[in-house]
Amino acid sequence: MKQNMIKRMTALVLALLLLAASAAAAETKISVTGTGETRVAADTAVITLGVNARDREVQKAQQAVNERIAAIRKALADQGIPEENINTDFMNIYAIYDYEKDQEQVQAYNASSTLAIKVEKIDSAGSVIDAAFAAGANTLNGISFSAEDTKDAERTALEEAVAAAKEKAEIIAGAAGMKITGIELISEGGTFTYGNSVSNFAKARGETEEAAMDFGTVVQAAKLVISASVTVNFTAE
Repeated sequence: MKQNMIKRMTALVLALLLLAASAAAAETKISVTGTGETRVAADTAVITLGVNARDREVQKAQQAVNERIAAIRKALADQGIPEENINTDFMNIYAIYDYEKDQEQVQAYNASSTLAIKVEKIDSAGSVIDAAFAAGANTLNGISFSAEDTKDAERTALEEAVAAAKEKAEIIAGAAGMKITGIELISEGGTFTYGNSVSNFAKARGETEEAAMDFGTVVQAAKLVISASVTVNFTAE
């Protein structure tokens, strides 16, 4: 009696294993990656600009930089930029050598200092740059753009990424004469924000100060690109 029950249980387990193996064999896994993109308007700019000065005496070179940086900070404050939005980004002093007659001699010293200026009103970015240059700035390293809130845009990009992955899987399954039956795994590849930048600013040579005042700097920020990707493992039969 007991042996018959064991045989029946064994037969049932074997049958279930065979059934599971048969079902697994009938299923095909399709793994695809989907990407989605959306755009959002930038509402913040960080302008990096500063002063470069050269003199035969290192103290004078640094003093010239310090005086201009102080004037720039005051001009920015007059533009309504809060003090906490004006930060030192980089400082550097190096010697310029003359190698005449195989002799290494210091010809001059170059001093520089740059400020990172956070501008929360994109429309005023051009006037901020103009005010800084009028106060003594002579280098513009670049402008980066960002948005304070990108949550909705990130969600939309993820939704588009999943939809794109599903569409790919359906095309692949259809081409193989199969149909998508389910999802086994979804893995997020990440969400990224891409901005644009403006760099290498310089006034045209030979331009008079009066002419320069007639043409203000124009800064136009393109919309930021929010990109997301997912990898989805589908089952098909």
